[in-house]
Amino acid sequence: MSMFGATSLAACAVMAVCTTGPAGPVTPDSSFVLTLTDARGGTTSVQLTCGPTQGNHPQGEAACRSLERADGDFTRLPVKNQACTMIYSPVLATASGNWHGTPVEFDTEYSNRCVADTHSGGVFSF
Repeated sequence: MSMFGATSLAACAVMAVCTTGPAGPVTPDSSFVLTLTDARGGTTSVQLTCGPTQGNHPQGEAACRSLERADGDFTRLPVKNQACTMIYSPVLATASGNWHGTPVEFDTEYSNRCVADTHSGGVFSF
């Protein structure tokens, strides 16, 4: 390849990068702080971000799918098909954040952690 051809090719490559520019940061569609508090006051919290899925939720992909099915409405989360013990060990579940830019505040009490997981479609499975 001639020197002129290589220089032209390099200039074209640089121009393509310069005209399109680097991609900006991806802004998540939805983000929540989820908390479970037991009767003794012990609290566990995780961060869940959807669109793209990020954070430290152990089942983030499944939790985001459940939230998507419920359109971000925590009162309409799908119920998982799993059995839980009847042991009463209540937990307070809270969610604070936004769903596609709409502020969300939610809290409810479940009879135990398994029920919290089951009745939230895995959103409170941590």
